[in-house]
Amino acid sequence: MDIAEALQFLGQNHRSVLITRRRDGEPNPSPVVHGVDDSGRVLVSSREAAYKVRNLRSDPRAVICGFRDEFFGRWVQLRGTAEVVSLPEAMDTLEALYRQVAGEHPDWDDYRAAMQHEHRVIIAITPTSAGPDRQA
Repeated sequence: MDIAEALQFLGQNHRSVLITRRRDGEPNPSPVVHGVDDSGRVLVSSREAAYKVRNLRSDPRAVICGFRDEFFGRWVQLRGTAEVVSLPEAMDTLEALYRQVAGEHPDWDDYRAAMQHEHRVIIAITPTSAGPDRQA
């Protein structure tokens, strides 16, 4: 599977598991909601203090396994390098991610205040490879 095909799937299906690496090398899976930006990065909103953010600051390698809302059926795995973007730089991307996944917010000022209160960040994953390459 090529990266463009995986990104197309991830742009239409927003549920996934993000896998980061703990300091001891063990995998750390986290269920997340994701989006895809115009430059082909996979975006995830998280809290600054979350383990996945700490893990990615130490080791930026990330794997995201995306699946359909119904869970069963087609899925994709994308591997890449993650960048963590903190506030205030992350705010525009947090808003764009929300719009992509959930539509318009009823009160954007309230949303922005919540993002600041929760110390939200954006995890932006630049893909390097995708799969699966075959169906069983």
